[in-house]
Amino acid sequence: MPFIRPVTENDLPQVHAMVCHLARHHGDTAQLTLDDLARDALGAHPWLSVLVAEAAQGLSGYAALCPLAQLQFGVRGMDLHHLFIRDNMRGQGVGRALVDACIGVAQARGCRFLAVGTDPGNLAAQEAYVAMGFDRVPQPGPRFRIKW
Repeated sequence: MPFIRPVTENDLPQVHAMVCHLARHHGDTAQLTLDDLARDALGAHPWLSVLVAEAAQGLSGYAALCPLAQLQFGVRGMDLHHLFIRDNMRGQGVGRALVDACIGVAQARGCRFLAVGTDPGNLAAQEAYVAMGFDRVPQPGPRFRIKW
């Protein structure tokens, strides 16, 4: 079973490589720099909560959480923004251990839910999340953004 812990500065190069691998898997080109990752995952008030799964041969995966809110209900939540397991470590409980640790982080921060999204075609991930106790949530209406 892997040891799950918060990311440290020494982990950043390995986590960065995994983020880039995940981006390629989804047909994206990662633009994240090590400085970006340090800014968002470390420090007094990190933007993300990043957990890593450590095994004898190094890091075997990571999870990144972002805060969410349902302000009208006074409810905090967290979004499991990224979950990545190295190919050679899949099927060994690493994903489950990371998700369980994410639930622990969310609960410790007073959150009442953990949300996660998947690619519509990723049926294996969808089945895995349901098997871990997640409920399917209908998609909300249209969303918009503005970039600068």
